[in-house]
Parts: sequence; structure tokens; C-alpha cells
Amino acid sequence: MNIKKLLFYMLAVILGGCVPVISLHPLYTEKDIVVDKKLCGTWIDNSGDTKTTWEFERIDEPKNAYKLIFTDEDGKKGSFVAHLLKLKDMLFLDIFPGELPWEPEDPNKMDWPYNSLFLIPAHTFVKIDSIEPRLKLRLTSESKMEELLKENPSAVEHTSIGERIVLTASTKKLQAFVLKYAEDERVFTGEVTLSRK
Repeated sequence: MNIKKLLFYMLAVILGGCVPVISLHPLYTEKDIVVDKKLCGTWIDNSGDTKTTWEFERIDEPKNAYKLIFTDEDGKKGSFVAHLLKLKDMLFLDIFPGELPWEPEDPNKMDWPYNSLFLIPAHTFVKIDSIEPRLKLRLTSESKMEELLKENPSAVEHTSIGERIVLTASTKKLQAFVLKYAEDERVFTGEVTLSRK
């Protein structure tokens, strides 16, 4: 499998099957990061025919972050680093790959290891509507974001790589963008509700 496709597949899996919007820069600065013990544990998405799990565990490195292990209904997993952050009165997750597909133990190890020098972990964002009693998330969707950017190309700095939208705005500009469009379905799509295991 092409390594870029595998990276995007992993992120798409974690975000409910839709292709997420990716960003070169994080959504947080050190002062925006918050920690909430209630996020830790295993959460299950029982909606529809799929049964997926999201497991959050506090880690020491990077500081004030969570390890997120996502498991789909077929048992395929993705490992991510997640930062919980607060902007005004809203909570978000900034997620990026914790382990990339060329790690030594990866069953999909690349035949061309030098190609990995040209790959970077990208960030994606999730809006949290509540943590308890259920974890309610709203995800980004590239197809929905494309609608917004066609209507308003200056909404946020971005570029296209192939057919992918990549946000290039600075952290400060990304924060302004998500605050302005936090309730817009073209940025954060329909809600996913997870129950604690």
C-alpha cells in the first residue's frame, strides 16, 4: 500500500470513515492545553452497524497529552497523540499520528525507507460538545470543508496537494477560524456519540 494513502487511511478511520481536514500547524499553544481525567478510558461508538473504540490514556511525553488508540470494527488500529484544548468556552482535540507506518514494528514497513524523510505528521481537529456522561464529538470532513472554501476561499489559509486540502494557516489564525465556524456543519460535521466502556 502506498505510504501516503496509508497515513490518510489511518486518519480517515479514526474520524468515522470521512477524510479529515489536515493542517500543517497545531490548533493549540501551551497556554490553550487543558487536562481532564474524565477523557481517560475506553469509549465505544455503537451507532449503526459499526463498533469502534477510542481509548485515551495520559502520557508524559509530549507534556499534557493523551495517547489515543483507535480500533475499528475489524480490529485495525491507529495510534495517535491528542491534545485537549480550550478556546473561549469550547473544547477541541488536536490529533496527529503517534506512530507512523514506517516504524520498525509496523507490518506495512516500507520498502523505500528514504521516502519517509519527505513525510510529515499532519494535525486534524475535533470539536468536543461534551465529555460526560457521553463523549460527543464533531469531526472535520474534507468534502464539507471544500464547500466552504469554494464559497469563501479566504476563510482560512490553505493549499491543495493533489486532491487534498491542507490548511497552512498559523495556529493563531486556525484558532480564529475554528471559533468563527465552530457551529458550521461545513467545518465540524454531524455529532458522533461515544459511551464509556
